[in-house]
Amino acid sequence: MHLYVHIPFCHRICPYCSFHKHTPGGHDLRAFFRAMAEEARRAVATHGCGVPRTIYFGGGTPTLPGRAVLAEFLAEFGKIFDFSGVEEWTVEANPRTFDAEKIRLLRDHGVTRVSLGVQAWDEGTLATLGRDHAPDEARAAYRILREVGVSSVNVDLMFSIPGQSLETWAATVDEMIALGPDHVSAYNLNYEEDTEFFNRLERGEFRTDEENDASFFLLADERFTGAGFDHYEVSNYARPGHRSRHNQAYWEGAEYVGLGPGAFSTVAGRRWKNVADTGAYTVLAAAGQPLEREVEHLTADELRRERIALLLRTAAGVPLEVLGGAGEGRIAGLVAAGLAHPPAGGRLALTAQGRMVADSVAVELW
Repeated sequence: MHLYVHIPFCHRICPYCSFHKHTPGGHDLRAFFRAMAEEARRAVATHGCGVPRTIYFGGGTPTLPGRAVLAEFLAEFGKIFDFSGVEEWTVEANPRTFDAEKIRLLRDHGVTRVSLGVQAWDEGTLATLGRDHAPDEARAAYRILREVGVSSVNVDLMFSIPGQSLETWAATVDEMIALGPDHVSAYNLNYEEDTEFFNRLERGEFRTDEENDASFFLLADERFTGAGFDHYEVSNYARPGHRSRHNQAYWEGAEYVGLGPGAFSTVAGRRWKNVADTGAYTVLAAAGQPLEREVEHLTADELRRERIALLLRTAAGVPLEVLGGAGEGRIAGLVAAGLAHPPAGGRLALTAQGRMVADSVAVELW
């Protein structure tokens, strides 16, 4: 079983982000984390997730709470879960929300991986994204992670941002390579509903351009792989031994439990979302009341299709037996179009061109 923990607090709300998040406002952070501990205890009893294989603290900004609050929660977290089987424990971090002492606290409690939300290395793109850090602050934050000795460091980047040129993106990629992280996540900006960016797209202030997206994607693919990174999933590049095990579990269709407001879980073909209201979550979780909303019962075929769509985004591809009724002709057509490699080792993997349209290819193979 894999464990996701959602901490929704942010100093500033980024205009492109659709995750459940908000500023701390009048929320009592200690009360929130005590409520989350109650949910965790119930999850262990109900879902058997007491010995997680991977743990991922996402948000929001998990590094926003002060050291004392985090220390109290991590100590309680360690009483609820058995960490002996944990292969990877990731915490997302904003450059402005931690110092060396906070990172040591996380490391000493078992965190093995930090994902640093940089997004861009130039002032103009950071301003467009509404980020609250400067490039030099991001560089300083990265140095702290290295000096403290975090086992694996990921840096998040985004491309196809309004006003961002291909030359600016190339400079960002080159700086990333020079910095030398263990892992890079490079995401194509998506315009998600209920965000300021989506509203501006609807008003015609922003526009999408698939050809532009492709140019940014292929430049990153060429330069990162040329520098020795393994492009193992559409948006992810890793040095040897540093692939994200938690994300790989999602792509393989593994079961996971999500804690916190707005968190998703999928167990035994049943998927649900926790109440996406932090105040209501805190009250309900503390009282042992139900948190589940938007419950789905997924059929075996729905889970199979989801697995195909996710695995086609990876360099390893999808096992041929999972494709089931997909005809040989359709696979041959993908190969002929340069979208897929000839099947090998019992798997079908897409080319770099194919992975740019992986969702469309998945529909063809269902």
